[in-house]
Amino acid sequence: MREYNFTAEITWDKELKLYTAIVPELPGAHTQASSLDELNLNLREVIQLCLEEIDPGELENIPELIGIQQIKIAV
Repeated sequence: MREYNFTAEITWDKELKLYTAIVPELPGAHTQASSLDELNLNLREVIQLCLEEIDPGELENIPELIGIQQIKIAV
């Protein structure tokens, strides 16, 4: 069994009052929750489900996220 590391992009939706998350490396890996703890559990579940749908030979070809960069610009 091999372990994989994924990075989730987490945002706060002010209108819905929910945390939302996507895992850019895995198409279809996105979820939402009202707390960060719940979001973490949901992310683990959705990642597991996505990995089960991927052909085992393709697991080696999952892109590796290098990083996230925040850029502040005043307008």
